[in-house]
Amino acid sequence: MSDHSATRTVAYGRVHNLQSIDVTTLAPRKDGYWVIYIHGGAWRDPLVTAASFKATESILRDADLPISGFASISYRLSAHPNHPQDPGNTAPNDLREAKHPDHIRDVEAALALLQNTYGFGARYILVGHSCGATLAFQAVMGAVADHREQAFTGGADTSDTNVKVVSASPGPLPPPLAAQPIAIVGVAGIYDLRLLRDTHRDISIYQDFLEAAFGTDEMLWDAVSPAQMVGSRGIEGGWKSGRLAVLAYSKDDPLVDEPQLEVMKEALRHWEQKEAQIPVQELSNCDRRVRVLSISGGHDEAWEKGDELARAVKFAFEQLQEMGLAPQS
Repeated sequence: MSDHSATRTVAYGRVHNLQSIDVTTLAPRKDGYWVIYIHGGAWRDPLVTAASFKATESILRDADLPISGFASISYRLSAHPNHPQDPGNTAPNDLREAKHPDHIRDVEAALALLQNTYGFGARYILVGHSCGATLAFQAVMGAVADHREQAFTGGADTSDTNVKVVSASPGPLPPPLAAQPIAIVGVAGIYDLRLLRDTHRDISIYQDFLEAAFGTDEMLWDAVSPAQMVGSRGIEGGWKSGRLAVLAYSKDDPLVDEPQLEVMKEALRHWEQKEAQIPVQELSNCDRRVRVLSISGGHDEAWEKGDELARAVKFAFEQLQEMGLAPQS
């Protein structure tokens, strides 16, 4: 890959110091893709930052892939009991007290800034690890994307008539995305919040970090879970132009279990069966793919070492190349 690169940190918001993006631009190419990463850390770990993508980016830069740029998004975090802050002695723009929809609003604002600045349109792969995968798929959910968070009095598959807005945080809304990603790669992703808690009901930390991020209303948990919402409120109705979803999972992961993978596969089944809505001028078919990739190592090893996270991104490029959506190099 070309060494004509430049790296910088870009602010996309003025409310908090975590509203920034680490950006690396490579030699421009019209057929190139951007790889945009959203870190994990249970929406609250201040030790897991945008810098956690560095090892993976280094590996990908040495690969022969059609990449025009990299971005790693930081976003406001929720409170963490192991990293307490004194509100009286902490500047507001350093205080970690985010609640939904702060996290997803930040991600959407960051994506909008990147699109408006670098003009890559839909030619980007959105990659998320753990709760970063949650955020990646929330960005294309009909009930969450563009700030339409809703709760439902019925089940996840009931009519759209029983809805009400349930989240509204102060501050201006970020602009809607100019274009949705062609591909999303979820690595060790959390896709059903209530299921994650129920599977680990005897471990209080799961309840704790979910409440820290989303509050105690479990109807809201369902409404923002990518694997829970179906039809117009879910990925099927929201990610109209999407072409590829990759779900990477390690059986060695002790923190996010296999049921998360299985419910997300089912949630994407109807989306895969529908043709993508693409501009008429694009010389492409409308096929979609959902692929599961087996990776190895513990929950955080994918990004700590970088190899497995990079392998998931390489796999996505291979799929896009097979679909005729990305050049061979």
